[in-house]
Amino acid sequence: MSTLRFQAIMKALDAKPIEIEETKRRSELFAFNVFNEHVMQQYVTKEAYQSVLSAIRTGAKIDRYLADHVSTGMKEWAIAKGATHYTHWFQPLTGATAEKHDAFFEPIGNGTAIEKFEGSQLVQQEPDASSFPNGGIRNTFEARGYTAWDPTSPAFIYGTTLCIPTIFVAYTGEALDYKTPLLRALQAVDVAAVDVCKYFDKNVKKVNASLGWEQEYFLIDSGLANSRPDLMLTGRTLLGHSSAKGQQLDDHYFGTIPNRAMAYMRDLEHECMLLGIPVKTRHNEVAPNQFELAPIYSEANLAVDHNSLLMDVMKKVAERHKFVVLFHEKPFAGVNGSGKHNNWSLSTDTGVNLLSPGKTPMSNLQFLTFFINTIKAVNENEELLRASIASASNDHRLGANEAPPAIISVFIGAQLTKVLQNLETVTKGKLSPEEKTDLKLNVVGKIPEILLDNTDRNRTSPFAFTGNKFEFRAVGSRANCASAMTVLNSIVAKQLIDFKAEVDALIESKGMKKDDAIFNILREYIKQSKRILFEGNGYSDEWEKEAKKRKLSNNKTTPEALKAKISERALSLFEELNVMNRVESKARYEIEMEEYILRIQIESRVLGDIARNHVVPTAVRYQNMLIENVRGLKEVYGTSFKKLAKEQMSLIENISEHIETINTKITEMVEARKVANNIVSVDKKADAYCFKVKPFFEEIRYHCDKLELMVDDEIWPLTKYRELLFTK
Repeated sequence: MSTLRFQAIMKALDAKPIEIEETKRRSELFAFNVFNEHVMQQYVTKEAYQSVLSAIRTGAKIDRYLADHVSTGMKEWAIAKGATHYTHWFQPLTGATAEKHDAFFEPIGNGTAIEKFEGSQLVQQEPDASSFPNGGIRNTFEARGYTAWDPTSPAFIYGTTLCIPTIFVAYTGEALDYKTPLLRALQAVDVAAVDVCKYFDKNVKKVNASLGWEQEYFLIDSGLANSRPDLMLTGRTLLGHSSAKGQQLDDHYFGTIPNRAMAYMRDLEHECMLLGIPVKTRHNEVAPNQFELAPIYSEANLAVDHNSLLMDVMKKVAERHKFVVLFHEKPFAGVNGSGKHNNWSLSTDTGVNLLSPGKTPMSNLQFLTFFINTIKAVNENEELLRASIASASNDHRLGANEAPPAIISVFIGAQLTKVLQNLETVTKGKLSPEEKTDLKLNVVGKIPEILLDNTDRNRTSPFAFTGNKFEFRAVGSRANCASAMTVLNSIVAKQLIDFKAEVDALIESKGMKKDDAIFNILREYIKQSKRILFEGNGYSDEWEKEAKKRKLSNNKTTPEALKAKISERALSLFEELNVMNRVESKARYEIEMEEYILRIQIESRVLGDIARNHVVPTAVRYQNMLIENVRGLKEVYGTSFKKLAKEQMSLIENISEHIETINTKITEMVEARKVANNIVSVDKKADAYCFKVKPFFEEIRYHCDKLELMVDDEIWPLTKYRELLFTK
């Protein structure tokens, strides 16, 4: 009972919730450590304040002398709150956040010093950061990287550091982060959506994409997690037999939150309030020890920053509570994995949600315009959308009866399906007064009524309309939301541009009235997008066959899915919208393929190590115990021992077979890995790891898991599923 496993179990059993005191209302704490517009107004000159607002709302540049005013106010505010350092906080292509801290402290001679933070330090820095992934963009002689202030996302204090959200670009100007392409995509969809909104409301000057993410995660006692090398090194358990009790009783879902987990959540939410992250919902998820946290939606760029910050804060708060947070999409076999549903919509500066029906036929025509254009965008770019959520870890989750399949489809519900069917029958060309009246009163006008109880009922859909927004469910829990949001906003922007061009062409060349032109184009879009609409069971074999008939992609692995990112269609799309040039697009493809290779490589090495150095020696040890038992029976009972030792002999033989298979398969896996490592092409190397190395994982795991059931529980070295998932 002295193994690391049992020591960890005993400590976990004795662990008590940390007492969390909340002395103030959440509303009083909210954004206490954020340099938002309200705070800025108190610390900077009126001219500087207006300059920053103009930068936020119109993208105008901030003059350097005004930046000095902002930096001075920001510094005084931060120091008053105990900050000693500042950092440009950015999101490189590693999936994590990055920061390099510099002190405000500045010696000025004669043994004296001041606190210094100038506009130049606020606006731009050169962190070098030459070791971040760059996909070949940065040469050795161009290793410098620059960070530049993003005023649309407010600075905040975490600990004793003032954090300034920034973009991260190469010396030659190419984006090396998630934020830069996202900001460009948001600008593109803003311009395109405003142009279309002018058909309905001339007062619209800006359209913001909004995002509400839902973060799923596992909480595991840190002692138990640290006893599993695979969990700590790869984020998931590479082996381990399922617990007899898993999630089959559905008793964890929405159940009473365990005390230790509740203490963690309260502590985390307190930190979120200070940082201005508007967390609203918490609950138990389906799998044991799985939970979800969700905020109120906000502007997409800020929401992405909040989620990236949250994931870092979650890990730090977990340390205080002796927990490890698991963001991997599938940390445990046999129970649900974790996703990060992205709820997306578009809203105008006049306060209208463009994906929410209104009270008049005109506002509902506007809703249909953006609703159908979004469906058309997904239909035309379903393969690219699938690529946006591709990763080695998300491959385990997609289509695993807990998450959407790898086939992208759109669910809109029976009522809206009927609306589209009615619109499809619109007479081509100019509408008669009777047709227009019928459409506006009986089809378009009644949309709000039919949506009153049109709540979502299909959990298998990757992209579902849920009343006033689309929910992109296929995004993985480990992912940076920016990747999916960059693609989604880009494809919608492109679609809206094409839509306006087609409508204008009908108005100018055919002399059609605006409404007639809009109805005609929407009718054609409905016909062209039928293949992407699906209301049935996304997990069924029938859907897979049907999707193939519809010519929808079904890229089940990351190497297959990512190829869509460097298709001519994708390269041209991003280039046309100025979201990414071809160099940036191809570099990201290289980076993501390399990451896939390295993650499978690491998992392969860890699995081989655990199987050979933990599982096999333990099995041999237990086998020797059985042999000693058989030898003792022989000494006592002589030749009749065989009958008495029949089960032991069978067990000894089975253990030998499993050990032999494990060693054989590991040797074969290592050889396959060596072959893969010698491949120069990143595409072919990724394919080799996916189709030649990775298949060994399940074979090796199967035999290791069989040994777990055979070997004496007291000597098994690895913490078991029943302990990881059910020890509170």
